[in-house]
Amino acid sequence: MSLAAAGKARTHPDDLALADERQAISWSQLDNVLNRATNALLASGLAPGQRIGVFANNSAETVLAYLSGLHAGISSIPINFHLTAEEVAYILKDGSVGLIFVGPETAAVGVQAAAMAGIDQVIGWRGATDGVIAWDRWLEQASAAAPPTDQPPRPFLHYTSGTTGKPKGAETPPNMFTRSATVAEFFEALKEQAAVASPGPGLAVGPLYHTGPLGSVRQLGGGKPLVVMGRFDPEKVIETIARHRISSTLMVPTHFQRLLTLPAEVRARHDVSSLRAVFHTGAACPRDAKRAIIDWFGPVLVEAYGGTESGTTNMITSEEWLRKPGSVGKTLPPFELMVVGESGETLGPNAVGQLYFRDTTGRGIIYHNDTEKTAAAHIAPGVFTLGEMGYADDEGYVFITDRVSDMIVSGGVNIYPAEAELVLIRHPGVTDVAVIGVPNAEMGEEVKALVMAAEPTSPPAGADLDAFCREHLAGYKCPRSYEFVDDLGRNAMGKINKRSLMRPYWPTDRTIGG
Repeated sequence: MSLAAAGKARTHPDDLALADERQAISWSQLDNVLNRATNALLASGLAPGQRIGVFANNSAETVLAYLSGLHAGISSIPINFHLTAEEVAYILKDGSVGLIFVGPETAAVGVQAAAMAGIDQVIGWRGATDGVIAWDRWLEQASAAAPPTDQPPRPFLHYTSGTTGKPKGAETPPNMFTRSATVAEFFEALKEQAAVASPGPGLAVGPLYHTGPLGSVRQLGGGKPLVVMGRFDPEKVIETIARHRISSTLMVPTHFQRLLTLPAEVRARHDVSSLRAVFHTGAACPRDAKRAIIDWFGPVLVEAYGGTESGTTNMITSEEWLRKPGSVGKTLPPFELMVVGESGETLGPNAVGQLYFRDTTGRGIIYHNDTEKTAAAHIAPGVFTLGEMGYADDEGYVFITDRVSDMIVSGGVNIYPAEAELVLIRHPGVTDVAVIGVPNAEMGEEVKALVMAAEPTSPPAGADLDAFCREHLAGYKCPRSYEFVDDLGRNAMGKINKRSLMRPYWPTDRTIGG
């Protein structure tokens, strides 16, 4: 039997294991599919060290692709399904991908990207597309026997946008992905973790290319049922919570904002009292919205702060947050907080500085194929920053006040201005450009471009710039608005002060969403 379903397939064979909007899969069915998918991966001819790419919208099959990779001891790369073929191909090549999974929404782009990266194995579900091997056929041709379990597990490799315009990879850190000698030991650890989690199904509402929602896949591997939603629809979310008696989920502040737009009579129609843990991460949550969700769901919100490359560094419960509104909580082991001043001195309580974390294991954070960026994130071995400013109060509760980098967080998604700037500067009507984050009530921040036109008396239309940007970048990375300016204030060294450019758009000295 497969490691994820073995126990439940014996004791509760017909109970729900995995569901999406189209299908419900029992533990016995999950066992059969995972055996076949794992054996198919092991027989796919991937070279040692090669990875699989998962480029697909949320679905049961997407979960199965990730879970079979875990069983096979093959690292998966979650790929943002909004990316262009060019962007996907870069990740496939940089991450040494030898096989890619696609859904019906991403098949055409996935096939194009695979060809650009020299990949000839593209597996897809629900629909025939040239160049794609049908998922059902791929499974049917594989053995249903229990696959081997003595191969070492390999963590996911996650890609985020970068300040230099190219995505950077980072493996799931040890505090989120237990390092084990064999996949058998790894799944035993997952079962132990699931045993102490809230009973009842989990719900994945965020895109499964994010580290947070991906945690639900590992929980399924430990025996916790999972319901997957394809798109976030506020009423469908609370209806799903009520129908499946969901006990846990992860959301970002934008999800909360959308849920709170539901009329009172709609909220009252669906019982959400089964919720025991609602984790939220990705961006700062407006205080009024967080209080309103706690009033509705109860004190079940748990905020996690950290990064893809570090995992969770800080956490705060609802009860703590109501006492310390705005805090992201105390720093968790194996990390220790350091607040560093402009001259490199260590600051005491309530003093604002750059936040650093000492990893007491000595690992710190590691960027794939980028020793320069890895070194730049550290001020000493194992002492790293996630690029934000803040302080800790007298009790050790951390508050974020600003970002050091130019990164924009919109709807919980990290966006680096450099990517859009590198594209827009190639437009013949643009002589210089700076991309900044400005306030957005629902998303926290949105992307705005300040543009110097090559011909100031006849600047290009914003729609033309947007179309040009979208030819080369995923839509969410492109500015929502374009403003033409006479000067960007570059200094003698060609540097731009982004904070001074942002200042007119923000109501307070804080230039960060939430």
